[in-house]
Amino acid sequence: MYKTITSGRGNDYGNENETFDGWLDDVNNYTGVVDKMDVEQPEVVVGAEGNRGSFAFEPAAIKVSRGTTVKWVWTGEGGYHNVVDEGSSFESDLVQEEGSTFTHTFDSSGVYKYACTPHEALGMKGVIVVE
Repeated sequence: MYKTITSGRGNDYGNENETFDGWLDDVNNYTGVVDKMDVEQPEVVVGAEGNRGSFAFEPAAIKVSRGTTVKWVWTGEGGYHNVVDEGSSFESDLVQEEGSTFTHTFDSSGVYKYACTPHEALGMKGVIVVE
């Protein structure tokens, strides 16, 4: 379901060329993996500007430590959004209200690819790298 993080580059997922098997190819606000290893509860904005509207997660990809709880926070822009893991380990409700939140604790190392179901085709996708 998830691949263990191993890389000939020494687990350097900050490389802007890393698109996670093409998952982030069409995500126009992706500029590389943001290191949040030292952040107790990193936040990802839902409905950020990107992909021709408010159809992005910001940052699009982050790196966290095992045991970290990530918090997604809705802007209220771009209509209804959700956060759905490709591997079915987490899924939020479909929400539009500004300030709504969803959290998930990542207890296992791996690469977690997720999307907003209604806007996935527009490129509203993200990645959590857990080391």
